[in-house]
Amino acid sequence: MHDLKELRTKVDYYKQMLSKRDKTLVAIVDEILTVDQKKREIQTKADELRKRKNEIADEIGRSKGDSAKVETLKKEGSNVNNSLAEIEKEEINLNFKLTEKAMWLPNIPADDVPEGENETKNKEISKWGNPRVEKWIKQHWEIGTQLNIFDFERGVKIAQSRFTVSSGYGAKLERALMNFMLDHAAEKGYKEIFPPILVNKESMIGTGQLPKFEGDFYKCENEFLYLVPTAEVPLTSLHRDETISLDQLPLKYCAYTPCFRREAGAASKDTRGIIRQHQFNKVELVKITTSDKSSEEHEKLTKDAEEILQKLELPYRKILLCTGDLGFSAMKCYDLEVWFPAQNTYREISSCSNFGTFQARRINIKYKPTPKDKPQFVHTINGSGLAIGRTLAAILENYQTEKGTVLVPKILQGYLGGVKEIA
Repeated sequence: MHDLKELRTKVDYYKQMLSKRDKTLVAIVDEILTVDQKKREIQTKADELRKRKNEIADEIGRSKGDSAKVETLKKEGSNVNNSLAEIEKEEINLNFKLTEKAMWLPNIPADDVPEGENETKNKEISKWGNPRVEKWIKQHWEIGTQLNIFDFERGVKIAQSRFTVSSGYGAKLERALMNFMLDHAAEKGYKEIFPPILVNKESMIGTGQLPKFEGDFYKCENEFLYLVPTAEVPLTSLHRDETISLDQLPLKYCAYTPCFRREAGAASKDTRGIIRQHQFNKVELVKITTSDKSSEEHEKLTKDAEEILQKLELPYRKILLCTGDLGFSAMKCYDLEVWFPAQNTYREISSCSNFGTFQARRINIKYKPTPKDKPQFVHTINGSGLAIGRTLAAILENYQTEKGTVLVPKILQGYLGGVKEIA
């Protein structure tokens, strides 16, 4: 969410920056400012009526001996109360309308984010590793089925499409990856959290998931609780409505959770395999920091996620997203894309985003630079460290042998009791 006072004083700047994302956002800015102007006009009228109401009360107190004047004042007071009640209703409606419109306005992109309409304008920052290009490598779902570690049919039987049963070494590899990723995060100074996987509406709104992406989430029918789409939601919400002391910052959290998404906008994408599931496992990294350390901490978090891929010896590339591909709440985002040799392409496995104060304003997290200073909004940062299912799929393709087995990455062998090969 944006600072409305700043939006009023820097209208041209906001329009210019938001139009880099989507030119239609300029109209939303105008709508917000129109409602804001009406709200402030109503507030002025309400304040005048409240002032007159107090004046009438004082005048009645001073006119107790003059019954005619008191009666006249009481009648005026009644009219003022009626007018004030109507105006206060309008004030409430305008406040609601203003908040609702403001919730649909995305973050402004950072100055160094490349401008572009879609992913074709994303900027490649770096590459790591040597991608395999052998023609015989099978898709991850083919080798996974052959090794009896995926059961797609039983996933559909139990639930529906885009749910998969992992068994044997499929299940063990997911657990090994989870433990490895959490251990890596701990080495980097992240505090492990095991949060609820049901979160309330306030947590979803605060992190920018709602109202924009309402159709993409699973929620309880009779309660305002949602299954987490990512551990970013509960981790960031840990400090909602809090003011954090400077000496506690940066806060660094990690968490494993299953994640749930309807994938409403991807009905025909990645229908095979485990790349795009309704339920998937993920380890998330979250930082809460100050404005002056924000960029530095974002780079560090991205590096922490990169090191997981390096330890797994999986080739990947780092992409800086352009304005048209940037997430709703992010002001800057790096995507880490791992190599899938059977598809002959890189696929996103982690998005590492800096949200600036955008989430903090929605969720009300502040800090005090000094005890005497006015509280300021923190900056929030997060990234996948990593998406476990996609990491497993990448291992199955990158570590295949011609004899139809899959080698276990060295870093994971200890988590699997020394097993070096899955056959």
